[in-house]
Amino acid sequence: MDAVLRAVAVYFFLFILFRVAGKRSLAQITTFDFILLLIVSEATQNAMIGNDYSLTNGFLVILTLVGIDILLSLWKQQSPEIGKFIDGVPLIIVEEGRPLKDRMAKARVDEDDILTAARELQGLERMEQIKYAVLERSGGISIIPK
Repeated sequence: MDAVLRAVAVYFFLFILFRVAGKRSLAQITTFDFILLLIVSEATQNAMIGNDYSLTNGFLVILTLVGIDILLSLWKQQSPEIGKFIDGVPLIIVEEGRPLKDRMAKARVDEDDILTAARELQGLERMEQIKYAVLERSGGISIIPK
């Protein structure tokens, strides 16, 4: 039972941590982000497993994590409000070529991020060519040209 409680606690701790960190933290992973992810995963494993390295305990932790994920997905299907809380909502960050600075600051997105997405996705070179830029729930930026 200790492994189940540890797994639940770690799952929700990481969930809250990554919701606070924002969408952009997971959209484009840098070398630093990758190293941090590896360190966090090792610390997470130690926190969930404790001193019991048995195969049974490992299976129990995996079963608990997958079970939580299934329960949350079912809960999201039943309640759109919960889905918005868990996954977030898309956020318009450029409108008619004008960057919405307050939203960009909140999401920790800068104009270079938007222009990079505009070049890669639509071949656009300037902010004025963008009708809308949307920070998606996944953390990616969608560009709708004028």
